Amino acid sequence: MSSPTAPRRFGDLAPSRYPGERLGAPESGPGSVGRPGRRILALLIDWAIASLLSFAFFRYDSWATLGIFAVLQYLFIPTIGGSIGHRIVGLRLVALNGAWVGLWRPLVRTALLCIVIPAIVWDSDQRGFHDKVAGTVLLRS
Repeated sequence: MSSPTAPRRFGDLAPSRYPGERLGAPESGPGSVGRPGRRILALLIDWAIASLLSFAFFRYDSWATLGIFAVLQYLFIPTIGGSIGHRIVGLRLVALNGAWVGLWRPLVRTALLCIVIPAIVWDSDQRGFHDKVAGTVLLRS
């Protein structure tokens, strides 16, 4: 017989008290999961940088903007631990296993982020589908 909080079917998870609890992250402060406000602000900062560069070099071409955004994500995640926007708002991207994110995780994450849908589908730990597939999580620094 199982306890009332135990999963009843394969794949069921007991509800967590706060985002990141199942990942071992604290509820708040440094190391906690980045909340939507910071994540959205970071995205807006990154998009603004890409838009400015696109305007400067391509007279603001929407495909160029998306390409610049993707290149900035891919370059800065493995080198400074997050995009420029992430770092400005106090977030860092880490691999779930605690190791360096490497080169494939930022590539997968960025490709999925650029098609938008995975970024707006979140789990109870407030990780977007793009982070789940890449095995990453955005934490407060």
